[in-house]
Amino acid sequence: MATRSVDIAGTVRERAARELRDRILTGAMPAGTRIDLDAITEEFATSRTPVREALLELSYEGLVEVAPRSGITVIGISPADIMDSFTILGVLTGQAAAWAAERATSEELRTLRALAAEVASRSGDDAIAEANWRLHQEIHRASHSTRLLTQIRQAARVVPSNFLRLFPEHEEHSLREHDELLDALRVRDAARARATAEHHVLEAGRSLTEWLAQNASGGAEGSK
Repeated sequence: MATRSVDIAGTVRERAARELRDRILTGAMPAGTRIDLDAITEEFATSRTPVREALLELSYEGLVEVAPRSGITVIGISPADIMDSFTILGVLTGQAAAWAAERATSEELRTLRALAAEVASRSGDDAIAEANWRLHQEIHRASHSTRLLTQIRQAARVVPSNFLRLFPEHEEHSLREHDELLDALRVRDAARARATAEHHVLEAGRSLTEWLAQNASGGAEGSK
């Protein structure tokens, strides 16, 4: 069977970790899956070292288990754990939005408007995911809190990088909430910015947990 070529240009370890994390978070590599290091290395067309480092990173996140004799096994993550993680991320991003409403410069607000327009212009395109990620990163940076940015960066790993491709029906709702959030930032309404940003993340978490639960039940039915 031909293997799929995966583009992991750039920082190879980070891109390898992101690709493998996405597969685990979306159930493509369910709990109990044994990971063949050589097969993954061949698929990613790279050396063993960055792939091994990527898997160690995932082990620190509790997504895989690396054992000397039994190899590498996917631990996975339950829908409940996903929702807990998104709830934590929602609180952090809500705080970032609140601080951005209070601290963002006029230039930063103009940049956010331009980035939101770029996201909207890519509706229905695979490139929307990257544009969406850039928008949220800039909102977080507008909080002017390096400590908060560090916390968000860690928590955001639970969000699959292909989220909007996985849930295209979420796209319209997401674009509408971007407008609501930017309006709150424009009028310096910290409370509304916090509520909108937090709700935005929680809705994404619900979409993913429901999808995972449905897939798990579907798989269980199919195995009977």
